[in-house]
Amino acid sequence: MSADQDSDRYRAPALDKGLDILELLAGVDGGLTQAEISKRLDRSPNQFYRMLDRLVKRGYVTRIDGDRFTLTLKLFGLGQLHAPIRRLASFSVPPMRELAEKTLQANQMTVFDRGYPVVVAQQEAPGYWGISIRVGSRVSLLDTGAGHVLLAFCNQSDRTMMLAENLGSASHESVTPELFERLDQIRNRGYEMMPSAQTAGVINLSAPVLSADGRALAALTIPYITLINTPGAPDMTKTIQLLLETVATLSDLAGARVEE
Repeated sequence: MSADQDSDRYRAPALDKGLDILELLAGVDGGLTQAEISKRLDRSPNQFYRMLDRLVKRGYVTRIDGDRFTLTLKLFGLGQLHAPIRRLASFSVPPMRELAEKTLQANQMTVFDRGYPVVVAQQEAPGYWGISIRVGSRVSLLDTGAGHVLLAFCNQSDRTMMLAENLGSASHESVTPELFERLDQIRNRGYEMMPSAQTAGVINLSAPVLSADGRALAALTIPYITLINTPGAPDMTKTIQLLLETVATLSDLAGARVEE
């Protein structure tokens, strides 16, 4: 029996068909219609109807402009929570602990996963007071510092998919020109600073952990609270400086780990 015949013994035509679609869509911008998918894969459109329906329902593919199909970031998100992101969370612990000790504030790291920023590492404040978020929590993409940073430091196609995953079939009214202007400002200054939309008196300070090509691998956020009766507590300006120094260290570490 030849090698080709041996490999064909265990073919799974439906799986092959789904993988063909995913691989095709991964290589195009703007999506494809069902007819275009069929033509490029040289098969009947009817062969892909049920497969596309399942891929949409499982969140791997989404519809845009009515009849076009494009990949979501679900595969990207699954990869993000795979070993490289676990390593990122692991080697981030010492710098995050040092940041907490220097600022007297809590901090947490988030990555984008299937429509939302997800907390993958958390460092408590060293004193009595601090804002903490449980590891594994999903937070808002559109009205948190972490969400803004993840959207600001990515390319246009990734941003479009991130917003599509987050909004789904909901109203797009929250995506305004003002939001995109703010994202440009964040990218220019290197961090986000905004009042928390969830907790009064908290200012979210968020900055990106960057890959070599300038994309945000993660966002590091300090939910800053003013510490009264705490001599020597850094003010907000000093806290931002310490945050930026920490994400620079983490970005260098992330690059070094990728090269290993």
